[in-house]
Amino acid sequence: MDYNYHTHTKYCNHASGEMEDYVKYAVKHGIRYMGFSDHSPFVCPGYESHDRIRTDQLPEYFAEGNRLRKKYQHDLDLKIGFEMEYYPLYFCSMLKTVLDAGAEDLILGQHFVKNEYPDLIMSFYATDNEEYLLDYTDCVLKGIQSGVFTYVAHPDVFNYQGKNTALYDEEMERICLASKEYHIPLEINFGGARSKLYYPKDRFFQIAGSVGCPITMGMDAHCATDAYDEESIAFGKDMIKRHRLNYIGRPSLILLQEKKEELIQKFFPV
Repeated sequence: MDYNYHTHTKYCNHASGEMEDYVKYAVKHGIRYMGFSDHSPFVCPGYESHDRIRTDQLPEYFAEGNRLRKKYQHDLDLKIGFEMEYYPLYFCSMLKTVLDAGAEDLILGQHFVKNEYPDLIMSFYATDNEEYLLDYTDCVLKGIQSGVFTYVAHPDVFNYQGKNTALYDEEMERICLASKEYHIPLEINFGGARSKLYYPKDRFFQIAGSVGCPITMGMDAHCATDAYDEESIAFGKDMIKRHRLNYIGRPSLILLQEKKEELIQKFFPV
């Protein structure tokens, strides 16, 4: 595996280490295509998320990323983007913020159901609420359909613990079918594998295997030594084999700055 587009930094306030440490470790272990994907800023009246990069940190984030891109240009292709949610109330304003900052790519990580604020319902929370399950799926589908996200990070992150397994399967199949229709890969997330969390879920990837949707992998690095994770790569390869997944390897990036005028016309019409 010579790629990883899921890399966080100290700027998200829950990862550690200098950006250059991540690059050095990745290069040392054979990564040739890398992306920084810190959690995008989220600010709305009366609320600012603190587990993300702040808007006042954006210039420093890009300055350091661009410095490293130049310094290591002969070792790897480095992109600077974000992991971002699809929030129905705030998607356009969040997209404008990252576009104006210079984001080259985005990955979709739906950490909250519906809107982070005022709903404050985390996808990680164990729940038997079927409405939340439907809302999570709807947000992921709208994110896929938006055409701005390169892939879906931890698509199986919604922690449904209810008894209606048939409904869960139907909703996850909707995500997999949309992934296949729009050619947007779904990620086997190494952050979950590394920390022995409830995801990546076999049940989800059984569905993905039967649908045949495109699958990629992501380190979800939160410290420099996560920038290449041999044990998790082996985990991912085993999951691909067991569920006969349509593994595409390195995903094709949706390069936002090349599409900026098109996106402005689509999402910010005059």
